Amino acid sequence: MEREKFKSRLGFILISAGCAIGIGNVWRFPYVVGNNGGGCFVLFYILFLVILGLPILTMEFSVGRGSQQSISRAFKTLEKKGQYWHLHGYSGMAGNYILMMFYTTVSGWMLRYFFDTAKGDFVNADTNAVQNHFSNMNAIPSEMIFWTTLVIIVGFLVCSLGLQNGVEKISKVMMIALLVIMVVLAINSIFLEGAGKGLYFYLVPDFEQIKKVGLINVIVAAMNQAFFTLSIGMGSMTIFGSYLGKDRSLLGESINIVALDTFVAIVSGLIIFPTCFAFGV
Repeated sequence: MEREKFKSRLGFILISAGCAIGIGNVWRFPYVVGNNGGGCFVLFYILFLVILGLPILTMEFSVGRGSQQSISRAFKTLEKKGQYWHLHGYSGMAGNYILMMFYTTVSGWMLRYFFDTAKGDFVNADTNAVQNHFSNMNAIPSEMIFWTTLVIIVGFLVCSLGLQNGVEKISKVMMIALLVIMVVLAINSIFLEGAGKGLYFYLVPDFEQIKKVGLINVIVAAMNQAFFTLSIGMGSMTIFGSYLGKDRSLLGESINIVALDTFVAIVSGLIIFPTCFAFGV
């Protein structure tokens, strides 16, 4: 059976960016920025995206397109006799299984929070109430199992519809909706009273902050975030590359994905930091 291809270039960009964009951008990026000096960390992060993230992402796409196989089979297909590149394929499979254990759990938290927000549980809640809500939620294993299982079932249903009719079509709608929502939230955060201090911390490099954290710590954190945010190193992007036609420029597609991923990360900071400073968090 011939391997299915993406229906459109936009579909490939959004689904690949959708793999890269997620917890690493919306949740982890602002947290790491806050712990590593603000604006200076952002500069190092963008630097490592360009000099490390972009080339490695392109190489992962090339392995996928060259082999037309899954993670576990891609290197075995391309390697020469006597080589052991296929071992990396096995480690990639293991890494993706472990990553999905993490993502499905946190996605379950998000669904639960969406449900609780819709119920009005956070109306007039202060910082302590929000923290206690999370602790109370994690104290009930049966509820965590329910929400995690729900995420897994939805994921299987989407994948069962195929590449074009399932993953690509649904990702287009959800990614566009995510981008619109984030831009609206960022604009709202920027105009909050007291948001200016948050913007200054986030966007203006302060090298005194590097001295407090340590230059090596900032560099290592920025490098780790660049790898984490693009989902590279485990073969996730190899999968998408295997569905990519040979008429597409791998470097060009990688640039688009890195740009979109960086845009979402930056916008996430524009949501989080002005809000935190405005509400004294």
